Amino acid sequence: MGNYYLIPIAFIALIILFKFFFIVKQQTAVAVERFGKFHSIRNSGLQMKIPIVDRIAGRLSLKIQQLDVIVETKTKDDVFVKLKVSVQYVVIKDKVYDAFYKLEYPHDQITSYVFDVVRAEVPKMKLDDVFVKKDDIAIAVKAELQDAMLDYGFDIIKTLVTDIDPDAQVKAAMNRINASEREKIAAQFEGDAQRILIVEKAKAEAESKRLQGQGIADQRREIARGLEESVEVLNKVGINSQEASALIVVTQHYDTLQAIGEETDTNLILLPNSPQAGSDMLNNMVASFTASNQIGEAMKRKKNEKGKDNDS
Repeated sequence: MGNYYLIPIAFIALIILFKFFFIVKQQTAVAVERFGKFHSIRNSGLQMKIPIVDRIAGRLSLKIQQLDVIVETKTKDDVFVKLKVSVQYVVIKDKVYDAFYKLEYPHDQITSYVFDVVRAEVPKMKLDDVFVKKDDIAIAVKAELQDAMLDYGFDIIKTLVTDIDPDAQVKAAMNRINASEREKIAAQFEGDAQRILIVEKAKAEAESKRLQGQGIADQRREIARGLEESVEVLNKVGINSQEASALIVVTQHYDTLQAIGEETDTNLILLPNSPQAGSDMLNNMVASFTASNQIGEAMKRKKNEKGKDNDS
């Protein structure tokens, strides 16, 4: 029972032992003060301090950090726009003291510089230029921050303009402009396509008419050749040209009647088809050929007489 007093002593000794040692995580720096005055910077690993005499003033992360700053400003063409600027920064390992003691609120300091640079650069640009030259804005922000924050132990890794958000009415107007432009281009393409179709259709119709005319000419040529051969055959058996032509026409007349009769869905056509009609047609044609020959002979004689009078 006399050893029970050793338990509190051991417990107090264990607490004191833990007070002597502390652990610093990887990529972290710890500022240690002695009697309220800066003493040292401790890096990752197991570290020792004197209890009551030394204390941990604070911890700083040595990892790359990001701060997102949203800035509202006006462009050169009087359009209000919000820009989201992302600043990636890191505490310089050799300047942990400056980063811990010189700046109480580093985020506020960085935000102030971002506001200052953005509101100095964007009013020089039109809205369209802001979208095109956002990298120039980011470079200007980084250059300004790099010079200002280096003295405080911070290194600016990169700055990015990650979002550009104009006023809602401006965005709606821009969308209408883009839609109108696209509709205009679509209308132009449709007009060109329609014009091409019209031209090609006209070319096709012209080619069709040409081929149709050529076909008709070939057909008439073959018909004329066939008629010529038929007249020659009839002349050999003592039938003159007029009678042969009339006979061929009458034959074609009856061939036409036969062809019409073979078609079951032919519309009603009234044509003379009696033998008397064929005879009348033949007589009329012979009379017509005779009259035309007489008129031709009379015109030829008249022309010859007129020529003789002129010579005398």
